[in-house]
Amino acid sequence: MSRVLRVRLFWAAAAVFAVAFAAACTGLPRFGTLSHPYGARAIAAAFHQRTANTVSSVNFDQRAFDTLGEESILFAAVLGGLVLLRRARDERLGGVRRGRVLPATRLFGSVLLPITLLTGVYIVAHGQLSPGGGFQGGVILATGLHLAYVAADYGVLKAIRPLAVFDVADAVGAGAFVGLGLVGLAVGAAYLQNVLPLGTFGQLSSGGLVPVINAAVGLEVGSGVVVLLAGFLDQAVEINSPDEQDNRTGR
Repeated sequence: MSRVLRVRLFWAAAAVFAVAFAAACTGLPRFGTLSHPYGARAIAAAFHQRTANTVSSVNFDQRAFDTLGEESILFAAVLGGLVLLRRARDERLGGVRRGRVLPATRLFGSVLLPITLLTGVYIVAHGQLSPGGGFQGGVILATGLHLAYVAADYGVLKAIRPLAVFDVADAVGAGAFVGLGLVGLAVGAAYLQNVLPLGTFGQLSSGGLVPVINAAVGLEVGSGVVVLLAGFLDQAVEINSPDEQDNRTGR
């Protein structure tokens, strides 16, 4: 395909998109109006499904199929990152040098690590009730774990971060989301339809399928971030390139 043809196809597609976008904008409610059709429907559906957090209701119930795509993109990104960061044949593992950590930093990290992990678990577990959820809580869990690297050194982080376990947990979390969608099909409903008992509004066990999917997302996001950061940290701290090996041996 020639460059001229590509440019013409681009402008043709851009013109169609511009017309469609302008037509769609004309149907939007006026700015500042009291009419919010989508918001009213989303909130009503959240109350009906016993989910106090409307955002979680949208993400893990009303549009759970979209969230499945987003989680799959994250899983693929982590997998792609690991492939790019894998150790090459001419790279070798070097010793991890212990760095000097200020006593205040060590104390601060030691105190915050369990608090941060507890906060992450709380946000994942209560995602259907209050602001937060699997994506936010998973990132907090992964970040909290790496306070061990800040407060101590890479050796301590590796000791409390069994990478093989997190590899499996990442795959289990992603697969659980896909598998939970089959529950709806098993009872004759739609894929990812909320068919579990809804429970009592405002209680931890409310929301039916929402908290279960939320937990699967938290597991996948937290484990995926840990695994991805492990690839970067290995390259930065442990793995020596051929040039670095030559410098250390004096060649």
